[in-house]
Amino acid sequence: MDLGIDGRVALVGASARGLGLATADRLAGEGCRVAVCDFDQEALGRAAEDLRATHPAADIEAFRVDLTSAEDIQALVASVKDQLGPVDILITNSGGPPPGTFEDATDHAWERAYSLTFLSAVRMIRAVLPDMKERRWGRIVNFTSRALKEPIPNLMISNAVRLAVGGMAKTLAAEVAPFGITVNNLLPGPTATERQLQLIAARAERQGITAEEAEAAIVAEIPIGRLAQPDEPAAVATFLASEPARYVTGVSLLVDGGAVRAL
Repeated sequence: MDLGIDGRVALVGASARGLGLATADRLAGEGCRVAVCDFDQEALGRAAEDLRATHPAADIEAFRVDLTSAEDIQALVASVKDQLGPVDILITNSGGPPPGTFEDATDHAWERAYSLTFLSAVRMIRAVLPDMKERRWGRIVNFTSRALKEPIPNLMISNAVRLAVGGMAKTLAAEVAPFGITVNNLLPGPTATERQLQLIAARAERQGITAEEAEAAIVAEIPIGRLAQPDEPAAVATFLASEPARYVTGVSLLVDGGAVRAL
């Protein structure tokens, strides 16, 4: 299928590794001009080199950014526009808040999660919307979590702030639809990323079991019987960013191997 996004400019948040990098790879493979960004300069450099090696004809640019900084995000979007052009496709993504219960969560942890997970998405969207509206075309895909459908134990802060992203995006989708802009949320289930390894370790410690036992327990709850590979949610994100997905907006789409039992 021709996704119709060859030459489009795509900005992918937190794309030095994991879901962000896998999505950048997919978009580059579709001919997009891709901006990758991350706080970790070393990992970002490696990611950009790998993408260029895999897609030698693609235009790949890397930008260091602190996604908790409003000034950094404004500068990021301005730099992308200067070097690649106005952003057509925005993939919001960020590191997840630390695991823990309500009583574990300090004000500082709540405030940082709000800034990193919620405000980063708000600020990135705010920065790219004017150009999308002017050109009457845009795709916004927010990586959130299956927590939008079913809260995950021991992820108190993540459950709360990701719901905020979902509510914002659903409301925004109706506001910008007349401009040819779609806004959707992607809800990955357990995926083989560094973040998932951290969650497995936290579950193992909480339950007094090994990491292998904790992972086996997670996999046992997934009908497909394994963790997702990062490329699998990335493929869905890329479709949502495509021309054929122009009538899909305001959706929170699970990519979880059937783990969430809710309709």
